[in-house]
Amino acid sequence: MDSSIAQERLRKRFAKWDVDGSGSLEKADLQQEATHIGQAFGQDGDSAQVRQLADAFTAMFDHLAGQAGVGSDGSLTEEQFVAATGSMIAEGGEQTFNNVLGPVMRGIVGLCDKNADGQINRDEWKAWMQGVGVDESQAESAFDQVDANGNGELSVDELLDAVRDYHYGRLEVELLG
Repeated sequence: MDSSIAQERLRKRFAKWDVDGSGSLEKADLQQEATHIGQAFGQDGDSAQVRQLADAFTAMFDHLAGQAGVGSDGSLTEEQFVAATGSMIAEGGEQTFNNVLGPVMRGIVGLCDKNADGQINRDEWKAWMQGVGVDESQAESAFDQVDANGNGELSVDELLDAVRDYHYGRLEVELLG
């Protein structure tokens, strides 16, 4: 893992998720991110899918805050976020990564999986990517990169692999905006 790439990407993620620009990441920032993602899919903040995503983000925050030693009611500085997340990606192993990020991916799949088959097809993917600011031509290319088995559907496992590969610098597709 190229730690400079991972740190740069984690700093970018921190800046995106620090929605109030306070310089620290609080649980409320991630709950607002869930609402924002839900709105991109035409869901209001009270929908079951948005609540599921908000709960997943909350659990992720709790894990990272625990790793940083600030507790679930605390806030993370950029350095704490980068250190805790970097440790989870590099040292926690695939199981830890999947346990923490899996619910977030399943929450996002729940929002954009219009045919309810538990996977993301090309059209659902394009809607997701456009929702996080990726243009359609880039979304097309990205789908082909993430579809590891070439079956035209993206599983949660393929999506988790893509997020991990993005942070390792092996993939240029940013799934979480």
